[in-house]
Amino acid sequence: MTVATKIGIRDIARNVNILNEYDYIEVEDRKTHEYKGLFIAPKYAEEFKRYLEEKLANERNGKLDRLKRYAAKGKIEEQYNDLDGAALREKIAEAKLDDA
Repeated sequence: MTVATKIGIRDIARNVNILNEYDYIEVEDRKTHEYKGLFIAPKYAEEFKRYLEEKLANERNGKLDRLKRYAAKGKIEEQYNDLDGAALREKIAEAKLDDA
């Protein structure tokens, strides 16, 4: 197998067997030279899939960690759970007056 090549989308349609000849193939639109994607050989597919799943899980966990930092700051005390917006503001104002 040869290491890599760059081909157009139409080349794949014309000759699907070309996918078996390379370790990976970069696909581009020949007219616009826009990068369209990457085909990898089946022998690397499982390893690459595991890598992508791990990377996506790390990104998701990073986003969740960032959200968790702010999520706890907006918690409402249990005594205010059943109140709508206006009633909540009123009860909080009353509580502040009682503390003063």
